[in-house]
Amino acid sequence: MKENITGAEALMRSLENEGVSTLFGYPGGAIMPVYDALYDHKNRLNHVLVRHEQGAVHAAQGYARVSGRVGVAIVTSGPGATNTVTGVADAMIDSTPLVVICGQVGAAMLGTDAFQEVDVVGMTQPISKWNYQIRRAEDVAWAVSRAFFIASSGRPGPVVLDFARNAQVAKVNYEPAHVDFIRSYVPSPKPNPDAIAEAARLINGAVKPFALIGQGVELAGAGAEVRELLEKAQIPAGCTLLGLSALPTDHPLNKGMLGMHGNLGPNVMTNQCDVLIAIGMRFDDRVTGNLNTYARQAKVIHFDIDPSELSKIVHADCKVLGNCKETLAALLPLIEPTTHQSWIDGFAPYAEREYVKVIHPAIHPAEGPLLMGEVVRAVSEASHHEAVLVTDVGQNQMFGARYFQYSKPRSIVTSGGCGTMGFGLPAAIGATFGAPDRTVCLFVGDGGLQMTIQEFGTIMEQGAPVKIILLNNNYLGNVRQWQAMFWNHRYSFTPMMNPDYEKIASAYGIPSRTVVDRAELNEAIAEMLSTDGPYLLQCAVKEEDNVLPMTPPGANVDEMLLEIK
Repeated sequence: MKENITGAEALMRSLENEGVSTLFGYPGGAIMPVYDALYDHKNRLNHVLVRHEQGAVHAAQGYARVSGRVGVAIVTSGPGATNTVTGVADAMIDSTPLVVICGQVGAAMLGTDAFQEVDVVGMTQPISKWNYQIRRAEDVAWAVSRAFFIASSGRPGPVVLDFARNAQVAKVNYEPAHVDFIRSYVPSPKPNPDAIAEAARLINGAVKPFALIGQGVELAGAGAEVRELLEKAQIPAGCTLLGLSALPTDHPLNKGMLGMHGNLGPNVMTNQCDVLIAIGMRFDDRVTGNLNTYARQAKVIHFDIDPSELSKIVHADCKVLGNCKETLAALLPLIEPTTHQSWIDGFAPYAEREYVKVIHPAIHPAEGPLLMGEVVRAVSEASHHEAVLVTDVGQNQMFGARYFQYSKPRSIVTSGGCGTMGFGLPAAIGATFGAPDRTVCLFVGDGGLQMTIQEFGTIMEQGAPVKIILLNNNYLGNVRQWQAMFWNHRYSFTPMMNPDYEKIASAYGIPSRTVVDRAELNEAIAEMLSTDGPYLLQCAVKEEDNVLPMTPPGANVDEMLLEIK
């Protein structure tokens, strides 16, 4: 029997119908009917009150990335909606499934410049997978079900629902909706046997194959299939930033991170392989460097679920469209077991050279101030390489990605394509709700932390057990490094005057400690990890430390600098 309820109540029931248990948000005038309805659902829908709407979206991203479920954020109209735009754009480029619900003025007032009215649909259309303005209570159940289907299927992404106030308060004879088919939308194309056969032919004939592992492997849950392919054909692999935990760090065929600040061997060997196998990655410019020289000698096989990515940046000789868990499963029986030992051995001299010149000095410095690399590696080892790494953006991100180690999937949460400073703290909060059984370690710089430091209030209220490792170098470190390398050391507005972070943490009831002497580092990390709930560990690190190796912008992918003179 249908029940006559408000559109706001219909939203609550529709969210529950989609299996939502946690959502992040901030109330306001145009979304107040929804929050009133939420009052009666507090036992079933855990609402996390953030301190800024941008924090709501980033927290929903962190939740989604570690859990594999759709993250949900609810905000009001006007500035509440506009404050979500950065997070929506970030989720779009990093393929994160979100449903963002924004309040809106009543349908009769649309276009009148009413108080806190903005064109949410127009703003978010280019940066979302789908958006829709709900003007009638009758459309709530359908719109919510469609939103979750689109956000979570195919290549995931953000969906924005603009919820007019009249639709929130109007009554509707509610019944649940279930959308699992849209005529014009093919989320997971059926694998093409001919393309898979051609991929097998190229891989079986390769002498120097090399695989590029992206986040698409994690999103598809295809880690086992990837490992079976690599092991059966003995193919070395490199991982993109967002794909780092798709393959355990200690897997013998994992040769490290790709890209501008990746490992030397994978970058150099990209331009020496004869077959390049890209799986669930999009050939970002930070990975390819100079496209005119990128892997020109190789036949390229590209596995991806999004047809728009195939040959978009790098020409693919073999395009394998579809969910890579399915396409790899179809490929595996066609792959001939083989060895490429001499080719695999070719990575070793580069790994040794990088270790001697860069890695060992970064994690085992003989003297001087603390280094970011040694802090990251020490935290990783103390957590037995089982924690979730969350980073902000900048040097903390690159040092974190390079020196943290991964043993489980869905273990890295960072802003890749958008590079959003301020992402880390709210994303880490969301990750604690998405993976409550795991330790969440946030590495953040002094610049990025101050962008969303108000979310300490969310940590205080929720008791979110984020382990915050503040790598404080009193600089906007990544920009400073570029100014040192390319702008003649003209440090234009990159030195930072910082507050007393321990006093701020204390005001929010967050235990904290500052480490300057490396003799105290391991003991301080142990204290942080053994403390129930949140903790802030501030590490006073070398002010002018640099992330190396580095492929300079515009350079060939194999032209990596191991030192800055």
